[in-house]
Amino acid sequence: MSRSRKSLVATATIRICGTLAFSFVAVLTITLESSIEVAAESPGDIPITPIGPPPAADPRKLTLGERLFHDPRLSGHQDRACSSCHDVRANGADAARYTVDRDGAELTFNTSTVFNAALNFRLGWKGKFRSLEAEAAAQFELDGIMRTTVAEVLGRLSDDAAISGQFREAYGYGPDRASLVDAITTYERSLVTPGSRFDRWLGGDAAALSDEEMRGYHLFKSLGCVSCHQGVNIGGNLLERQGIFRPLTSPNPGVLRVPSLRNVATTAPYFHDGSAPTLEDAVRRMAAAQLNQTLSEPEIEAVVAFLQTLTGNYRGDPVTAKSR
Repeated sequence: MSRSRKSLVATATIRICGTLAFSFVAVLTITLESSIEVAAESPGDIPITPIGPPPAADPRKLTLGERLFHDPRLSGHQDRACSSCHDVRANGADAARYTVDRDGAELTFNTSTVFNAALNFRLGWKGKFRSLEAEAAAQFELDGIMRTTVAEVLGRLSDDAAISGQFREAYGYGPDRASLVDAITTYERSLVTPGSRFDRWLGGDAAALSDEEMRGYHLFKSLGCVSCHQGVNIGGNLLERQGIFRPLTSPNPGVLRVPSLRNVATTAPYFHDGSAPTLEDAVRRMAAAQLNQTLSEPEIEAVVAFLQTLTGNYRGDPVTAKSR
């Protein structure tokens, strides 16, 4: 073979080998990147867990607790029930910036949803209550809410033969403080909302989320939202200072219990003072005040799209926003 022909063969061989090597590297790179992406989404690395079914409960206590939750005799003027502010037919809260008491005065804080409240580590915007029982007992005597005492409520219930009979069936005796609080909180623990589209995705349904919603989830993690909003309730498990980089809302209280984002698309207005009328506004302001990030409109839209996948179901039906 001539020298020139040998040179051509050698050059062609090098080019072929080079092309194969480049292809191998490209395939390897794609494979590694895909593995990294899959690993990042593996169940062990996802900081959010799905909601399970309600805890097992004595059906007699559960039925009694639901009846009490809707009973206006638990208020001093017998005109307001727990469900007056926490509407379980809709979002577990109301649609107002502030609930108004019977005298027309606004309460201090925006009403939080009762749905999934049992999954929070503390109750109330300031995290004052460490258990559902402590919060339920305190509501009776708060100005602007129930305006009564437990003793007065027990007197009214004891005069009702039917409901006294329900207490005896459930507890073996008539109404007292412990059974009253236990019945109400037994019902409140049943108010969980599993079955959101995001929970379905967590359970392995890859088609549960759209590309835009997945982009929003990745932004939610990469921006740092997930640092406070994680766990089974996507929040509700720590206290945090508000307005870290710039003002967020009214400055007091300065430290708040991080709210759950479960069903957040249905619970406008937002923040402890109800000052954010829309979810888009809340995302924009949270990013700036808590993360020092200025989000573009497409980024806000993507995060909101993800948050809308967190709406679960109560008794088989999707949680819905309460009409104003």
